[in-house]
Amino acid sequence: MSAQPHMQVSHALAEAIDAQLPQTQCRRCGCDGCRPYAEAVAAGAPINRCAPGGNALVATLADLTGRPLAALDPGFGEAGPLAVARIDEAACIGCTLCIDACPVDAIVGAAKRMHTVVAALCTGCGLCVPPCPVDCIAMLRAGRSWGREDARAARERYDARNDRIARSKASAAPHATAREERARRQAVVATALARARARRAAYRSGRK
Repeated sequence: MSAQPHMQVSHALAEAIDAQLPQTQCRRCGCDGCRPYAEAVAAGAPINRCAPGGNALVATLADLTGRPLAALDPGFGEAGPLAVARIDEAACIGCTLCIDACPVDAIVGAAKRMHTVVAALCTGCGLCVPPCPVDCIAMLRAGRSWGREDARAARERYDARNDRIARSKASAAPHATAREERARRQAVVATALARARARRAAYRSGRK
């Protein structure tokens, strides 16, 4: 009976922590996004691993969790001004890898077409930079700060993107299963035909 209240408290704490995180979804904390980091902190992970939030966020998390104040851990990134991605459109080859990597749908474009970053939507996570095969993405100073409204909007786009991906996978699953079943049946038929041909060849060879 005691586990359920503990789970409820942890969930409530994770919600409170997540509400304070910048929602940049940068993964520099070592988690797959802001919500996973909030859950990790609620479960006891260090409170000083969110570089975009900086020391101000660490202080807030210390108050929420009742833990001692600690300096931002430089091993998980340094706090700094907001940066946004910019694509050198002349060098872009339209591979869509940066679009796939962006956690908040801030990059628009299509396969074999020029891509561009909507700067107002970019969280500065930098996740689009490593997969670019032609190194045409740079992180540049945004010239503005990241606020709570930015965080709220980014979280909405992040959730919408994840929902869209989940729906796409769910709709594709039955088709994938059907293809796998057809491939299995074709393999069975091919094996049976090969055995039949081998038997006929052996029979003909024995009659000669």
